[in-house]
Amino acid sequence: MPTHVNFGEKLVTPEEKTALVGGVFSSVARRYDLMNDLMSGGMHRLWKDRFVSRVKPRPGEHILDMAGGTGDVAFRMARRGAQVTVSDINPDMLSVGMERASARGIDGLVWQVENAETLTFADQSFDAYTIAFGIRNVTDIPAALKEAHRVLRRGGRFFVLEFSTSEWPGFGEAYERYADRVIPRVGKLVADDEESYRYLVESIRRFPRPDQFRAMIANAGFVRTKVETLLGGLVCIWSGWRI
Repeated sequence: MPTHVNFGEKLVTPEEKTALVGGVFSSVARRYDLMNDLMSGGMHRLWKDRFVSRVKPRPGEHILDMAGGTGDVAFRMARRGAQVTVSDINPDMLSVGMERASARGIDGLVWQVENAETLTFADQSFDAYTIAFGIRNVTDIPAALKEAHRVLRRGGRFFVLEFSTSEWPGFGEAYERYADRVIPRVGKLVADDEESYRYLVESIRRFPRPDQFRAMIANAGFVRTKVETLLGGLVCIWSGWRI
């Protein structure tokens, strides 16, 4: 790993980034889902529905939902009968998820604090690994991809839902202006935290383009890698298989 990495537009040590990202999500945990609705106009719900439809969770199979935070993706997969372990590096996010699960009467989920770069699970523990809007916040993304490959069984599926860069003429530029000018202000008004949302905008800007990230997934050992672009690549679903 390099000696310095980006935290948004700032260069920090890897250890500093992990701590700073932890602070961001501890700060926004209670308002995270409301802010997602406001920032995406509710479209994040449709993206997550589509994501889970691509994962195709089946009754009885074991799925690791990494960076699962408040449980949005895990709840959808659990309703289809999958046995889901929800993991996140941030215990505050998991606490919100557990409260939401209890309020909805969703039982049977396992909640566990985990670092995506150094998972404590045994080799070949899961049938599928999902991570939605979380991989861009990982300090060492190649290490996290290799860990995902390690904990998947042969024939296991790997799926990522994440922001990237839209290639639609005009739309990408319009979104950049919206993200820069509006999202931090909404974060200040709703969550009383402008800086955390400024970081989240910057982290999207620095994330690899769709084909670049697909290559990173392949380099981690996955085969049959694919990328499905939404809104011209602003949001993408990447997938791969472990053989």
